[in-house]
Amino acid sequence: MKVFHCSHCRHLVFFENTRCMNCGHVLAYVPDLAVIAAMAPQPADLWRMQGRGSGRRRFRLCLNYSQENICNWAIAAEDPSPLCESCRLTQVIPNLSVPGYREAWFRLEAAKRRLIYSLMRLHCPIQGRLQDPDAGLAYQFLSDADADSPVLTGHAHGVVTVNVAEADDAERERRRLQLGEPYRTLLGHFRHEVGHYYWERLVRNGPRLDEFRSLFGDERADYAAALKQHYDSGSPADWARSFVSAYAAAHPWEDWAESWAHYLHMSDMLETAAESGLSLQPRSRDDPVMLRARSGSEEPFERLIASWFPLTYILNNLNRSMGLADGYPFVLSTPAIAKLRFVHETIAGAG
Repeated sequence: MKVFHCSHCRHLVFFENTRCMNCGHVLAYVPDLAVIAAMAPQPADLWRMQGRGSGRRRFRLCLNYSQENICNWAIAAEDPSPLCESCRLTQVIPNLSVPGYREAWFRLEAAKRRLIYSLMRLHCPIQGRLQDPDAGLAYQFLSDADADSPVLTGHAHGVVTVNVAEADDAERERRRLQLGEPYRTLLGHFRHEVGHYYWERLVRNGPRLDEFRSLFGDERADYAAALKQHYDSGSPADWARSFVSAYAAAHPWEDWAESWAHYLHMSDMLETAAESGLSLQPRSRDDPVMLRARSGSEEPFERLIASWFPLTYILNNLNRSMGLADGYPFVLSTPAIAKLRFVHETIAGAG
């Protein structure tokens, strides 16, 4: 994530902010400029970006911003869609008549916007259902009350379903403990499930399929049977030797999705660290400092991974200083790193 500043007064702001606490301007994220823009109202519900170099472009606020206070993105005035590039991917929102579900919708969309930001920064192709009615990317946020059986968070032919319960911190933590997972977050769900979408788009019928199978295994193995085996018996005792997580050992598709999600974790955190000028103080002049590698497929993978390990050291040490669990509860084996490299190269080839 970039370090953002209000385009009018240059005050430090967060990606999710809707108002500058310094100058008072309404803020909106402009995806094609990748900036948090201070906006001034114009006639006909239009807005103009304020600040040096802002030009005379006019914008509209996403309908979920202006009417629902769920979003904080802007849309070019000439764009025919009332929704921003993130919100327009959502086909089904939670039932807002249920207490707490409006707050859940806010959290779901906020996590999705961080995902879409990362995909845009990595130049991953994003096609919604308007561009590809059969397999375009779409989201539906459902609860168990919406279906005859429990809603499973998952992906099917471009449609990502997220159980609204995952937006409840207490419920998500209960499930994390029940499943024995070291890490379970709403953003992590979004990153994992979109990995399945990109496997179908970038790997399934592409020239990298044979290499995928040599690293991850043959995805033609019975998926349902593999998941049943995983939930009945758990992961192999030695899963950490080859996989980024225990769940990744369930099936090659899950191995890919877990590796994809992990790569997005790395990419976003490395960009944040680089934008903030973070470095690791060496113990002596002969010790290396953390490379200020920026995220993205343009960077050599060796630079990314070399920066990653010192960054996780800093993250975990900061958490421990607050008496919290490690923010990065993973150990990457050589095979797991090779899979991350494959994800990196796949994204580089798609950009």
